Amino acid sequence: RALLWLGPVYLAGYLGLSGSWLLLGLALALGWARNRRGKRERLAAASVLLEDEREAVRRGLAARHLPAWVHFPDVERVEWLNKVLEQAWPYFGTIMEKTFKEVLEPKIRAKSIHLKTCSFTKIQFGEKCPRINGIKVYTKEIDRRQVILDLQICYVGDCEIHMDISKFNLGVKGVQLYGTLRVILEPLLTDAPFIGAVTLFFMQKPHLEFNWAGMSNLLDVPGINVMSDSLIQDYIAARLVLPNRITVPLKKNMSIAQLRFPIPHGVIRVHLLEAENLVQKDHFLGAIRGKSDPYALLRLGTVQYRSKTVSRDLNPIWNETFEFVVHEVLGQDLEVDLYDADPDKDDFMGSLLINLVDIKNDKTIDEWFPLSKTTSGHLHLKLEWLSLVNDQEKLHEDKKGLSTAILIVYLDSAFNLPKNHFEYSNGECGAKKIRNNKYLKKTEREPSSFVLLTVGSKTLKSKTCNFNKDPKWGQAFTFFVHSAHSQSLHVEIKDKDQDSSLGTSVVCLSHLLKDPNMTLDQRFQLDHSSSDSFIKIKLVLRALNVEEPDPQRVKAGVSALKKCPMHVMEKGGNQQEFVSPLKPEVSKVPPESKDTAVHESLPKQDSGEVLDTSNSSAVPAASETVANLDETESEQDPEHRVPSAVHTRAAVVPTLPVIEELRLAPSITSLGSLPSSCFELSSSNLDLHNGTEMPLGEIQLTVRYASIRQSLVVLVNGCRNLVPSSNRGVDPYVRIYLLPDRRWTSRKKTSVKKKTLNPQYDEKFEFFESLEEVKKRALDVAVKNSRPFISQEKKELGKVRIDLSQEDLIKGFTQW
Repeated sequence: RALLWLGPVYLAGYLGLSGSWLLLGLALALGWARNRRGKRERLAAASVLLEDEREAVRRGLAARHLPAWVHFPDVERVEWLNKVLEQAWPYFGTIMEKTFKEVLEPKIRAKSIHLKTCSFTKIQFGEKCPRINGIKVYTKEIDRRQVILDLQICYVGDCEIHMDISKFNLGVKGVQLYGTLRVILEPLLTDAPFIGAVTLFFMQKPHLEFNWAGMSNLLDVPGINVMSDSLIQDYIAARLVLPNRITVPLKKNMSIAQLRFPIPHGVIRVHLLEAENLVQKDHFLGAIRGKSDPYALLRLGTVQYRSKTVSRDLNPIWNETFEFVVHEVLGQDLEVDLYDADPDKDDFMGSLLINLVDIKNDKTIDEWFPLSKTTSGHLHLKLEWLSLVNDQEKLHEDKKGLSTAILIVYLDSAFNLPKNHFEYSNGECGAKKIRNNKYLKKTEREPSSFVLLTVGSKTLKSKTCNFNKDPKWGQAFTFFVHSAHSQSLHVEIKDKDQDSSLGTSVVCLSHLLKDPNMTLDQRFQLDHSSSDSFIKIKLVLRALNVEEPDPQRVKAGVSALKKCPMHVMEKGGNQQEFVSPLKPEVSKVPPESKDTAVHESLPKQDSGEVLDTSNSSAVPAASETVANLDETESEQDPEHRVPSAVHTRAAVVPTLPVIEELRLAPSITSLGSLPSSCFELSSSNLDLHNGTEMPLGEIQLTVRYASIRQSLVVLVNGCRNLVPSSNRGVDPYVRIYLLPDRRWTSRKKTSVKKKTLNPQYDEKFEFFESLEEVKKRALDVAVKNSRPFISQEKKELGKVRIDLSQEDLIKGFTQW
């Protein structure tokens, strides 16, 4: 072994190579060894959990290793089923060994000429069998003719499978598998076997990890291991993860097409609006924190979208819309992850899980959601549930360019395909034989065909059926449709080996509108193919209907705060303080009327302060409103109180300068749509009123435009009645941005006033921009606390945004 290690060193010196090659080889070797060691440790830890669950729990393994029944009471332990599996495992291993030898091995050899020598030399499934950590059964929320089971599967196997290909030994020496397998038993029958068929699929991509053996160990080399793992995961997802299903009929003559490809439950439209107070991930020189470049990843099953990246902003605004087809509602979540874009590896900034059942029940949700697995940050989403209806009147084109319908394509089969595109040419020239004998042998084979389906700019590809002129695909595809009257479905069958077209067909979606059910199921003649070549497909068009929320229904509040199987809050996460959901009473008013209702119900301000009343005749008195909300809440539920952080965010009306921002909030569900910096406090026991009418104090500004100097002049006069963020007092200063410019160089900052809640600044700042440009901007003013280095005190004391397009800047104004 020592000579083996010294061999590359000697060879590099003999060839006169640079020492950097040795360093590169050493880094790869160390990385490979680290990956191998990590896999063995993870396999050992999972094996300990499998053998002695009670002892493993006692040792304090990570929460993600714990079985599902520990976290959630609606998941049942099924030790009796695990004992049955353990007893039957040796017999299953014998069956699988025979299947590998007699079924799988011939299929692998037929795939390619390079795999002709493939043979399995060792197949052992070991003594450790899969475990089911818990089962959740759905019976009430579904059709009475079916039963849905969610199985939490855990397999930490000591299986050993070796395969020889051209004297190269490849193999696996251990497997880990974690995932939620859904089993649907339907339809329930009145005669034996009482169940018509069994449908199996994974809800999300399962966690799968192999401990390689032989030449396969090269797959653990850094860089290659990530690529190989993702390829395996994608291969499994394409066959076993929703919307893909495996349906096994249990009764003869049972039609399983509708069970394999059911019509989706609906569509979720996600409006990714903005985020605030995200964590700073970029560091300079290892200590100085800078901005972040956030983007969002949205996932539902195997479908994932990525938002645009907002550069250098901890309060990014996206205003993007994404649409997801929902194939299963129960037990599925919408996942949103935020990342900081970096040249090397993107930093994680927080995540969010929202149960689809909540979205379907509430119809429309417009809220700020707290991010989990991070120290701070909120995400503003608007979620809409769109039902699928058979109503042609709903197919009018959307003015915003959003989808109005979905097209479901059931790709069944094709008949009598030509062997190559030279054999037939539009049926005019007849057979065109190729004289080249070498090429003739290739073209005489049956075609290996796949199908390309295109609607608009989206193209989907089917699987490949090898060496068959009558291929059967049996797949389903969905497309979003913007204009059913003008769009078409383009179908093209291609040969994989020759990359040539075997036939095409175009179906106008307007033909589906002639049918009352908007369904078309027939054979279509293929163009540019043989005269007797057909393709069989079924097309179903369904309109998207935006359902209005039920005004009588009490909304459940922030969905991310509910207890559901995926919401395990980690220590130090941002959601720890949210013990219970927001009060449902806050959400009773429909979204479109909440702003109006709140403004009309608020009393007018009696003080003589100078206010901008051009857009609103009624100005709220914050302290009275807070008192009214508190009284209402205490009367309705005197025992169960929301924690202070949630209550502050839900009930406090912002100070007078941010009334304009309140008016712009798309929803006032608990007034949480406003930036949290206006309400969040470092201590939940602080007196919000502070002896005055204003909960968080006020700032006095003088703003005017100097035409001669071509600049916007902002005079910071002072602040009063600030709320202390700690017992030792605060050292306030004011920071100003002229949005959307948030660069460090354009920031304006006052001096720091020591130990005072009523600082006087009288400092002037100028922004040199034209009046037309300033009219398009907004002032972002924040009062901050100058904290000591490495301090846990809250930095931001309050914040206000002033829309300059609504002000007479030439005349100017002075306002608290």
